[in-house]
Parts: sequence; C-alpha cells; structure tokens
Amino acid sequence: MTVNRMILNETSYFGKGAIQEVAAEVKKRGFRKALVVTDKDLIKFEVATKVIDVLKQAGLDYEIFDGIVPNPTVEDVQAGVRAAKKATADYFVAIGGGSPIDTAKAIGVIIENPEFSDVVSLEGVVDTKKPALPILAVPTTSGTAAEVTINYVITDKANSRKFVCVDPHDIPVVAFIDSDMMMGMPKGLCASTGMDALTHAIEGFITKAAWEMSDMLHIKAIEIISHSLRDSVAGKQSAREAMALGQYIAGMGFSNVGLGLVHGMAHPLSAWYNTPHGVACATLLPLIMDYNKEATGEKYREIAIAMGIENADEMSLPDVRDAAVAAVKQLGIDVGIPQNLTELGMKEADVEQIAQDAFNDVCTPGNPRDTTIKEIISLYKSML
Repeated sequence: MTVNRMILNETSYFGKGAIQEVAAEVKKRGFRKALVVTDKDLIKFEVATKVIDVLKQAGLDYEIFDGIVPNPTVEDVQAGVRAAKKATADYFVAIGGGSPIDTAKAIGVIIENPEFSDVVSLEGVVDTKKPALPILAVPTTSGTAAEVTINYVITDKANSRKFVCVDPHDIPVVAFIDSDMMMGMPKGLCASTGMDALTHAIEGFITKAAWEMSDMLHIKAIEIISHSLRDSVAGKQSAREAMALGQYIAGMGFSNVGLGLVHGMAHPLSAWYNTPHGVACATLLPLIMDYNKEATGEKYREIAIAMGIENADEMSLPDVRDAAVAAVKQLGIDVGIPQNLTELGMKEADVEQIAQDAFNDVCTPGNPRDTTIKEIISLYKSML
C-alpha cells in the first residue's frame, strides 16, 4: 500500500490588496523584527516598497536585505545569513519571484539549523531538526509557487550546477498572493514564469508519484493557466490574478509529488548559462511532453480537455496526445518563448556534461518515462 503525504502552508491570502493583511499577521504572531528579503530592482521600481510601506504604517521594525540575484548562489545565502544575524531578525518578509523566496528559505533553515551553514549540505531531502525562521512570502511573479512549496533551488557556482533542496521545514508560514504585486512584470517575465507554472502543473500531473489529490490540483491549474496566460502577458489584471491562483494551485500539487525531466534538464541550463529558469523550462516542455507521451496513459487527453482542445474527448489516444503537445507548443510560441536551446546560449561542446548533470538532478527520477544519459544527450541536441 502506498502512503501519500500532503504538506501545505498554514495561511494564504488571495486577491487584489492582500498585502494589507501583512501587518495583522505579524502582530497576531508576535513577531518583533523583519528582515525584508528582496532584490534591488523591486526596490528601485517601488514594487517591494508597497509591502515595506505596510510595515512602516503599522510601526513594525525591519531591515532590508536586497542582495538577491536571479539564480541565487551559495554565497548569496551565506550573505543573507550574516544579514539576518546582524539585524537580529526573528522573521522574514520575502518579496519577489522564486529567487528571493528560495533564498529566504535557505537562510531561515540555516539560522535554525547552523550545522548546514555550508549550504550545499542542504541538497536533496534533508533531515533538518527545526523549522526555518518564519517566512511571510509575497510573490511578484506568477510562476514558481515558492510561497507554498517545500522546495528551493540554489546555484553552486564553484561546480556550475543547481541543486534542489526538499524540506518541509522551509515552507513559508503565510503567503500573500496579491495581483497588484504582479502588475509590474514585463511581458517576457510574465510569459516565462507563466510557462514555468504550466510546466509544474503538467509535470506534477504525469510524475510517477501523482495520485488523486495531486491530480485534482494539477488539472485545475492546467485549465486556469492555459486559459489565462496569453491575456496575462497582454497585461490584463484579471488574467494576472487568475495566473497567480493557477500557479499557486500547481505549487500545492508538485511540492508534494515532485516533477520530472523538464526540470531535470532545465536546472543545468540555468547553472551553466544563467538562463532564467522559466525560459529553460518553457523551451523544453513540448519536447519532453512528446518524449513522455507513451508513458502517460489517458492523461494527455485530460490535459487536452482542460486546455479546451476541440473534440479532445473523441480523438484517438495517439491523436489527442499529439494535440496536447501541439497546444502547449503553440502557447509558448504565442507568448514569445524561444524555440531552441541555441537561443539560450547552449553549446554543443557542453552537451555531454550538462546531460550528466540533468541525469543526476533530483527531479529526473520522477519522470514517467525512465531515461538514460544517452537519451538526454539526444534530446538536448535535437533542440540546438
């Protein structure tokens, strides 16, 4: 008998204006001083300041750590640990996409579990003893769902790789999913993070560990995201609010059942070429969907129906699988996703080593079709 586990965060607020609840949550929980974890651009363009103003108006003490960069590194985490200690913070307000929230997770875990201060020992499924310093998460992109997952990703520059950490102790205690915080996303970021969310939903739906409850979440996420992404990229607030919900629902699912080869192959691209994670996933998704289609039973039919493909319930299984892959590929084209890996900077000379990194990635074993390094090499080369 299989035992399935579901872990979710304690509390989430959804909708325009949700960040106004930050102060009440801080006061209710008796927190004393925040370290606001964000990046310089979110400060510069007065996105993070919307949340900081809530703290100010409530008379709440805080300091700012804005040293976060895309694809945060071991060194970034260690700098954050020093900043948190210097500030004597007892909680975090993490504002941004996956990078600030992931960094806050790693910092918070290390503050309470200092034996992992090298950061790299947090890789994989780690048995930390204490929950992270509490995190209040405010996403500014509609993609990573970092605010509701037990995962985070850190870059090991010394070894040109990304590693995934899986730890129930890192999950934020409160999330504030506010579409106002997402209206500042440029089209390219909106597209790539949205396609990342779709990747989470599709990979979570077909992963080996999927079960009824995760399927329920992922199929709804596929429906919301596929019907909202184009309008979200066009800047419609109602669509961005829908995307914020869709990516969160996907996060509830994949955080508990894992992902697959798209993420396994995307992680080393980010580590080697500093490719934005969402772009790497979005470029690879149709290719890997096609690679996996014979190992998915009727699930591509369910994906096709959720995406609104006409007559999907009546097509033959081979045809509906192809239709689902084609619809995902067309969605990527429509929102401006690169269609080959050369555009992402990948070099054929690097393929074999990158394929080895992809094969070793923690996400790869969840893929519905077992793979080999040789097959991964062929997949990469087919996209150059």
